[in-house]
Amino acid sequence: MDVYEILDELQKKARRDEALRKRLLESRKAEEPLSEFCRICRELGYELYEMELVDAGEAFYASMRRSTNGGGENSPMLEGEDDFYELFFAGLEDPAQAR
Repeated sequence: MDVYEILDELQKKARRDEALRKRLLESRKAEEPLSEFCRICRELGYELYEMELVDAGEAFYASMRRSTNGGGENSPMLEGEDDFYELFFAGLEDPAQAR
């Protein structure tokens, strides 16, 4: 299972389980939020580590840049698209999606 699949599955679980959702959202208040988030993921059986999460977003973004206009200097800036961690939480914070 790759990082995207882990986050997708975990987000679906958190939308159905309010206690898990709150626990994940609370992880953002930790001294090291990314580390705490990944620790919770591993505790839940998902082998996810900080650098894998960061690298997955950057690799995805780089792939998108290469696919637009040949990936040159004129490629559009895709702000925020490389941060899977923040996108994960954006989906959990939306009350309409949290049900």
